[in-house]
Amino acid sequence: MKHISYKKLWKLLIDRDLQKKDLQSKTGIGNSTISKIAKNENINTLILEKICNALECDISDIMEMVEVNLTPENSKNIKK
Repeated sequence: MKHISYKKLWKLLIDRDLQKKDLQSKTGIGNSTISKIAKNENINTLILEKICNALECDISDIMEMVEVNLTPENSKNIKK
């Protein structure tokens, strides 16, 4: 099963010497959205657009679909 991963976003922020608070100030997104991204949860496409515009990047630079092997431990965290 594949799910969204925002690891690319975190790597991009590190590469650009930016922190989460910098992302928030550039985009105007709130703490709850940052938390959702950190948990690889679904977020609104308008938020993704704001992030891409603020960082001057493409959506594939901040997210990807990754294979997730379901185990009893992680299956409870997967939203279907």
